[in-house]
Amino acid sequence: MNDFHSSIADLNKAIASQNPFDRSLIVRSNDIWKPSFPDVPSINAHASDAVFQAIEQIRAGYRTVSGITIKAEKGLGKSHLISRIRRRLLDEGGSFFVYMSDVDYGNLNRVHANFLNTLSLSLKQIGNEGVMQWQELATALLNEALGKTHIAQNLVKQFSGALAKNPKLVDRLTEKVLQLKSNIENPYLIQAILWTLSSDKVSFATNWLSGKALAQGQADAMGLPNSTEEDKEGEAFQTVCQILDLIGDYRTLVIGFDELESVDRNEAGFSRAQVAALLVKDLYGKIKRGVLMTAMFDETWQFQIRALPQAESVTARMGEKIFDLQYLNADDVVTLVSQWLKEFYDSKGLTPPYPVYPFHEGELRELGKEKLIVRKVLEECAKNWKVPDDSTPPPTAADPLHQVELAFNNELNALEETIEKYFDDSDILAEALYFAFFAVKGETVGRVQVEEIEKVQTKAVDKGYLDFRIRGKENGKSVKIVVAVIQDSITRFVTAALSRLIDYQKFDMTRGCLVRSKAVKPNSLGKQYLDRLLSQELGGEFVNLATEDIKPLLAIYFVNKARTDYDVTEDQILEFIVQKKLATENYLICEILSDPSGQIPDGLVDENEIAKSTLIPDTREINNLDEALDNLLGQISG
Repeated sequence: MNDFHSSIADLNKAIASQNPFDRSLIVRSNDIWKPSFPDVPSINAHASDAVFQAIEQIRAGYRTVSGITIKAEKGLGKSHLISRIRRRLLDEGGSFFVYMSDVDYGNLNRVHANFLNTLSLSLKQIGNEGVMQWQELATALLNEALGKTHIAQNLVKQFSGALAKNPKLVDRLTEKVLQLKSNIENPYLIQAILWTLSSDKVSFATNWLSGKALAQGQADAMGLPNSTEEDKEGEAFQTVCQILDLIGDYRTLVIGFDELESVDRNEAGFSRAQVAALLVKDLYGKIKRGVLMTAMFDETWQFQIRALPQAESVTARMGEKIFDLQYLNADDVVTLVSQWLKEFYDSKGLTPPYPVYPFHEGELRELGKEKLIVRKVLEECAKNWKVPDDSTPPPTAADPLHQVELAFNNELNALEETIEKYFDDSDILAEALYFAFFAVKGETVGRVQVEEIEKVQTKAVDKGYLDFRIRGKENGKSVKIVVAVIQDSITRFVTAALSRLIDYQKFDMTRGCLVRSKAVKPNSLGKQYLDRLLSQELGGEFVNLATEDIKPLLAIYFVNKARTDYDVTEDQILEFIVQKKLATENYLICEILSDPSGQIPDGLVDENEIAKSTLIPDTREINNLDEALDNLLGQISG
């Protein structure tokens, strides 16, 4: 009992005004990077301690790589554990953290390309030195090559100014680094990493490092070639290996593979978990210093991983150490609730008479006898949250649509930080639109009554260009609108997609609709196809893709992808979309179904103009680059 606690009246007023447990209790990928839940380090400490011990062994030189598998049933805290590990690594420094989950796996036939994208996006996250992990790596490369001890934050702060005085600075620094890194087959990789130090170019550099093509003008400005390789998978894995090789010279790498359970399979018939396991096996031999950590259900390990043709070699690497997570005991339950309530009361500037007020410790300890998972304990707290002795009975069950709303808000808030990750991913954007259209099936939006939504089935040569078809009635006539979401920057890809979007007969459509945020390059064949699409003859549409319009559709799509975790059904999600009018009042949905304007929309991004505007002005002629380099680096280090 605390003798110096806040007044009971103030405490009860706070309790009546807010339920701290009435929130989405699912740990999603954004929560790994920016934790939104209180952590209780004692819960399943045996597993997280093992990861930290493996890191220490690697740092001490006792081993180079460690494979750790964490097994637990749904809701036992696998993602919570990974979040704890990330948080501690961020505090301690000396390590880079990479995290792959749910939407990151994407097309399982392109796992290497998807992992390269995940690797690049993870390295964009802030590290121990207060800058992106990419920028920490760039600083380490420069410090070794130049024999300096620059601080990463200072280097990032001063780099753009140094570039303005010497446009050839990145080229010169690349040469210096390559003198030490002769094992790197692709010199442009070093160049792109150094470009991450420039605040003007960092987004372009990380996109290039993730395997995405840049607008040609931007690529030229940075001296980076756009790939012409057809074998993206092979090229991606080579790039991954070279990046891992560079990281291993300076940091211990911790890679977490989460959310492996899925019905998806690749062309060889392997599940997501099996594809990830084979990737772990491949990565094991490519990492100089690191921990490969996988989290999965016990049945996934038993019936999928151990069923692989190469099971013994896979399990010997990824399962060098295997840990099972435990249910909460009585002490865990009390500690968990105390931690959540401490955060709540601290935010209100209040002190309770005892840590679990308004609950009774004895009742919480009884929950510990029921072998509950964290989420169930917190859900019990949410249901029983009330002012002590309040005669109002607690709700018996959560409103399903309220649960959907909590999940939706959780995903929407996460997108405030992560929208850049998805905004150039045409496949995910198309899937979000496709799902949203299911909620308007049978509805009339504008003048179109939506009857059916279907994926466009094509032969191999046409795959990847057109996304889905909307069948319906407009003024009594049948309409078939084919939608293509094209965020790619490569001119030839955009041209190829538009050539198919105007072939109404082949692809069974009465109207083609391009969804895109970027301008189509003028004086290109693609622009000719676009003009034809928008002509009076074809009556096609060009809809401007804006982040604020796609965010709610992405959020509800992600809720549906994780509906088993959120404990809601697809029908409840679709009902929520209808109730909140997320689709029928969404600009993108309305524009796709509206009467075509025949005009190119305003507000499109002109990537070539951006490239021109960010070109570094050559303000003076510098004859002695070595001398200039020393002067500039001297300024930076100051």
